[in-house]
Amino acid sequence: MPTILGQNQYGKAENRVVKITRDGATHHIKDLNVSVALSGDMEEVHYSGSNANVLPTDTTRNTVFAFAKEHGVESAEQFGIHLARHFVTSQRPIHRARIRIEEYDWERIATSDGREGKHSFVRKGQETRLTQVTYDGETWEVVSGLKDLTVLNSTDSEFWGYVKDKYTTLKEAYDRILATSVSARWRFNWTGDAERMPDWEASYGEVRKHLLQAFAETYSLSLQQTLYQMGARIIDHRGEVDEVRFSLPNSHHFLVDLEPFGLKNDTADGAVYVAADRPYGLIEGTVLRDGCEARIPADLTDL
Repeated sequence: MPTILGQNQYGKAENRVVKITRDGATHHIKDLNVSVALSGDMEEVHYSGSNANVLPTDTTRNTVFAFAKEHGVESAEQFGIHLARHFVTSQRPIHRARIRIEEYDWERIATSDGREGKHSFVRKGQETRLTQVTYDGETWEVVSGLKDLTVLNSTDSEFWGYVKDKYTTLKEAYDRILATSVSARWRFNWTGDAERMPDWEASYGEVRKHLLQAFAETYSLSLQQTLYQMGARIIDHRGEVDEVRFSLPNSHHFLVDLEPFGLKNDTADGAVYVAADRPYGLIEGTVLRDGCEARIPADLTDL
């Protein structure tokens, strides 16, 4: 039977770029992990091995570093837009560019006299910021997000009234710990209009703020309810966002049985829990602006 070539792409993955901007004695740092994927008229390189339409992956790597110098790194989103536009408009065989960026955050180390350090940093141990920019010469799609944002509510969470069968052993909980490591993506409705381009840095901070506030302020009867409230608050407060998708592992905390030691362990008197890392419940879902279509993949690792 004859065969044909299906979807394909190529590029240079995980280019680690650290850009230091000096403002006198005060320095600013942007730390990115940039992956480039290109697609277009690439049939011949697969069928015959002809490289006539192939821009070397080594060149894509060099472009990433050169653009960091020439254009700077105002934000991960803006940097991705510069790169995607360049690859599609400068190379005729390339029809689509996808730029994925992870951003690692750093904070300044304070000096012994309490002043903020000017050029000494410590890597933050919180979430990793993410963005993906896709451009095909006509249509833009910008999806940003974060992963590994660990949050916990020590109360104001319950779980009861669920379906029970002969295999159910879980006891109903009316005061429990709710904890998760948030993985989230949100899709912007920006279409390429320079005058309507969001302030990417401010937008990320605001989305993150509303996500955390919704987690903290929702009296949760299920992690699904909390997921919806987090997404709804982002949509309600950020007009530039049309879709939010979450993947939330339920980081279970179980009360330790201390009765064998003659000890009562309850929430009213400083309870002790065991944190179970696996297996875990995995709650996933998308929240959309009314009238909008879901485009973020169900499996966030595909993004």
